[in-house]
Amino acid sequence: MLNQINISKSQYSHQILLPNYKPFIVGTGGNACFAVTPKFKSVRQLENVRVGRASRTIKAVQTSNEKSTTSTTATIVAVEITVLKTLGGVLRFGKTLHVELVAASYLPSQTPSGLISYREKELQILRGDGTARTGELKTFERIYDYDVYNDLGDPDSSDDLWRPVLGGKERPYPRRCRTGRARSKIDPLSESRSTSAYVPRDETFSEVKQKSFWRYSTQWKEVFRPSWEASDLWLWRLAKAHVLAHDSGYHQLVSHWLRTHCCVEPYIIATNRHLSAMHPIHRLLHPHLRYTMEINALSRELLINADGTIEKSFFPYKYSIEISSVVYDQLWQFDLQALPADLISRGMAVEDPTALYRLKLTIEDYPYANDGLLIWDAIEKWVTKYVTYYYSEEEDVNSDNELKAWWTEIRTVGHGDKKDEPGWPKLNTPKHLIGILTNMIWIASGHHAAVNFGQYDFAGYFPNQPTIARTNMPTEDPNDSEKEEFLKRPEEFLLKCFPSQVQAKLVMAILHALSSHSPDEEYLGQTIQPYWKEDDDINNIFKEFSGKLKEIEGIIDARNADSNLKNRFGAGVVPYQLLKPFSKEGVTGMGVPNSISI
Repeated sequence: MLNQINISKSQYSHQILLPNYKPFIVGTGGNACFAVTPKFKSVRQLENVRVGRASRTIKAVQTSNEKSTTSTTATIVAVEITVLKTLGGVLRFGKTLHVELVAASYLPSQTPSGLISYREKELQILRGDGTARTGELKTFERIYDYDVYNDLGDPDSSDDLWRPVLGGKERPYPRRCRTGRARSKIDPLSESRSTSAYVPRDETFSEVKQKSFWRYSTQWKEVFRPSWEASDLWLWRLAKAHVLAHDSGYHQLVSHWLRTHCCVEPYIIATNRHLSAMHPIHRLLHPHLRYTMEINALSRELLINADGTIEKSFFPYKYSIEISSVVYDQLWQFDLQALPADLISRGMAVEDPTALYRLKLTIEDYPYANDGLLIWDAIEKWVTKYVTYYYSEEEDVNSDNELKAWWTEIRTVGHGDKKDEPGWPKLNTPKHLIGILTNMIWIASGHHAAVNFGQYDFAGYFPNQPTIARTNMPTEDPNDSEKEEFLKRPEEFLLKCFPSQVQAKLVMAILHALSSHSPDEEYLGQTIQPYWKEDDDINNIFKEFSGKLKEIEGIIDARNADSNLKNRFGAGVVPYQLLKPFSKEGVTGMGVPNSISI
C-alpha cells in the first residue's frame, strides 16, 4: 500500500503528470495525492513557493538537468514537497519527496502566475543567456545557439581538406547549432574537428534509433539524342549517365539536404530558444523537429564533410556543399517550400479557384503532386483547427511575445542571409501562423519522406542512378587514345564513366541506411502526443487528422491499381508509395515519419 501526501486539487489543476511516472492518485474528496516512491529524480536549483496549509511547502524549480525518461519533451517542472509532520508514522519531520510535473499548454499571456518566472528562466537556460560564448559545449547541456557552417573542412590535417565557410554575404547559408569547438590552427575562420559534434541533450537519438542508424564538374557542349546508329547510340547512353549523375547530385544536395535537413535546423533552434515547452506551438512543432539536429551533426561529421561520402562519391566532388549554397542564395524562398507554391513555381501547376486544392496540375498523372496534396491538405486542416483553438482573434497572435520573437529570429538570424529577400510572410493573424506552420510540418514530414525513403529502391542499383560521371563525353576535347577506346570498346568506356566499385558499394550502403525506418519510427498522425491526451478538444481534432491519414493510405493504394494512371501502373512500372503515411521498419519505400530523423 502506497503512503500518500494529500495536496489540495486546486494547487495542481493546471498540471498533467509525465506519463512514465505514476505518482498521481485521485483520492476521495477531490484531492490529489502524490504516492511516496523513491524513483523520482532529485532536483538542483530550488526556489521556495508557499502553497497550501502551513503543514507543507512546495519548492518549484526549473527543468531538471537530467534527461527525461519519456519519449516526449514537455514542460517539466520539478517540485520538492517537504512534509512538516509525520504521516501515519511512516514519514518523519522534514522528509522530502521529489516529483516531476508537466504543465498544460499556455500562451504567454495565460501562464499561471506561479509558473511565469520558471517559464522565463527555462528559455534563458535554453538560449544560454548569461553563459560564456566560448568553449566547447558538453553533451549534458541544453543550449541552442547559432553558428555558420565552418566545420566541414579539416585544414589542420591537410591543405586539401580546407573548405570555405558557408554562411555570410559571400556564401549565404542557413545557420546550424553552435558547438563551441576551438578554432582551427591553420584557418581561424574554421572550427577544428573532433570525434563528435555537440547536439543539445534533448535532440539526441533514442537508443533504438541510434542502433538502427549505425547498422546500417563537367560542362556540356553538345546536345545528344536517341539514335539507331551505333556510335550515336553509345553517346546517348553516356549522355544519360552524365545527366543522371548531375540529377543525383542535385537531388542529394538540394532537394534532400538543403531543403529539408539544412533549412529546418534554424526552426529547431529558434523554437527551443523562444517558445516555452508549455507553448502550444512548441508542442505542435516538437514531434516534427525531433532527432533532426542529431542526424545533421552526424552528416557534418561523416557525409558532407571534406573527403566525406558525398565528396568521394557524388557530383560535384569537393564543391558539393558549395553548390547547395549557390542554390540557397539564388533560389530558396520560405514561401516556395509550401507544396502548392512549389508546384506553381516549377511550372507543374497553375492556380485554378475552381479546382481541388485551387490548383490544376500541368501533368495530371503526377504521383508526387497528387499524393503530396493529400498529405498537405490533411496537415493544413489539422494545423488550422489546432491554431484556431488557441488563437481565436488576431490580437492573440499579435500579443504573443514568444511567437513574435520566434518568427523574427528565424528570419533575421537562422536564415539571416536571406532576411531581406522576398518570400517571408507576415505573422499578424492566425491565418499567417497556419500557413507558416503547415509549411514547416510539410517539409519535415511529407517532403522529406518523398525525397529520402525511395533512394535505395531507385538508386541502390547504381547504373539506374549513378551518383557521379568519372569521365567526360568522348566528343568533348578527347585525345586520340580516348577516341580509339570509345570506338573499339564503348561498353568499357561506359563502365569507366560509372562510379567505381568502391564508390558504388559506399553509396549503396549509405542509401540503404538513409532509406531505412527504425523500429521506433514515429509516423505522421499515428500516435497522439501525451501532453494532448487530457484535452478532449485537441484529442478529437487529432483523431480526425489520424483518420484522414488512414484514409489516404487507401486512396494511394487505389491509385496504384488504376490502369489509367500510366506513371504508377503497368508492366515494369514501380507503384508510387513514397507518401503512404505508415510503414513497417526497414527499407520499404513508403512511410511518412513526423520528422527528419535519418
